[in-house]
Amino acid sequence: MELVGKKAPAFTLRDTDEKNVSLKDYLGKWVVIYFYPKDNTPGCTVEACEFTDEFAGFEKIGATVLGVSKDSSASHQKFREKYNLKVRLLSDPDAHMMENYGAWGKKMLYGRMFNGVKRSTVIIDPSGKVVHWWKAVKAKGHAALVKKKLLELQG
Repeated sequence: MELVGKKAPAFTLRDTDEKNVSLKDYLGKWVVIYFYPKDNTPGCTVEACEFTDEFAGFEKIGATVLGVSKDSSASHQKFREKYNLKVRLLSDPDAHMMENYGAWGKKMLYGRMFNGVKRSTVIIDPSGKVVHWWKAVKAKGHAALVKKKLLELQG
């Protein structure tokens, strides 16, 4: 499956405050969606904190950052409060959205195959098209890399 150059798959998910968030809410804006395995785990915490550290920079260049995992809104709320996160976190308990974005599927860990979240990120342009896709992400330093790519894409 290739996402780049295609219309971003539509979604409606709940955020930390149990509010519905849809892709169509962001039409006309740059959107960064990063998919991560689990709240309060080391890599996911690093990634969320780095996106929070870069938050003002993303706002300055007109981009919204959304984090998505299977965790519940309540779990996201605790995670947000514990680390004072500014990124909007969305709950995809059935992994339907993650599947549509290639962020859910077979993974191998310690020789065991299972379905899980693939740490990945997409950038969606103001017209609603996916313009960049990181299929495998290292948490540390990723937010700065995304911001750099966004600036490049915005020309």
